[in-house]
Amino acid sequence: MLKFKNINGLFIILGLALLLCNTFITVPIYVFIALFFCWFIITSIGSFNITWNYHLEAFNSKKNHKEKQIAITFDDGPNSDFTPKILDLLKKHNAKATFFCIGKQIKNHPEIIKQISAAGHSIGNHTYSHAQMFDFYGKQKVIDEINKTDALISSILNKKMNLFRPPYGVTNRAITKALKQTRHHVIGWNIRSLDTVKTDEKAILDRIIKNITPGSVILLHDSKEITVRVLEQLLLFLQENDYQAITVDALFNIEAYA
Repeated sequence: MLKFKNINGLFIILGLALLLCNTFITVPIYVFIALFFCWFIITSIGSFNITWNYHLEAFNSKKNHKEKQIAITFDDGPNSDFTPKILDLLKKHNAKATFFCIGKQIKNHPEIIKQISAAGHSIGNHTYSHAQMFDFYGKQKVIDEINKTDALISSILNKKMNLFRPPYGVTNRAITKALKQTRHHVIGWNIRSLDTVKTDEKAILDRIIKNITPGSVILLHDSKEITVRVLEQLLLFLQENDYQAITVDALFNIEAYA
């Protein structure tokens, strides 16, 4: 399996084998460079693709799920312009969702956090800053970001979050070590809508719909106007095809809060 420990072990063995061979015959330096390059490529792809579970185990989808249930998730909120509209649509279609919230956004919009919780949706930790350089943070700084966001939710809802989604879905050894200490469930996805980069709502909707199967986890963002329009059409599709949208904790039978 493509796991960090397995890949590391394999390439260490290959490197040692080359060094051993080098005592008998001259191994060109480019062979060592090629070996390192292969390791780097595999590790980079694994780090940026949460569905690989390369560094850690994440809940990306519930395979072979018997019921027509899926989980819709929203990242980067709460947003004063779009999160309330999304909540209205979810209520209209009797759908539940999971919101992975950024700490600094929580601080700015505590009333929306209360609305999300009161409506029966789940809330997860999406770090405090969602910094572009988050994947370069050390273990302690990752822990600090997670704990700071947990503390904010606790002060508003008196609940300790168990769910965590890393920014951009990037994982690495520092994040893995931090999560072993914080003991959050890591939530990924298997359907990435690309609603933050695509401008054609039909293309976004088609990308989601063609990949939906029971147990799917859909990644959207409650920070974009286009997401509101896509969500309305998606909820109609789910309704017409007898799908039920539930929270990720309900889908995976895990606890959203401690």
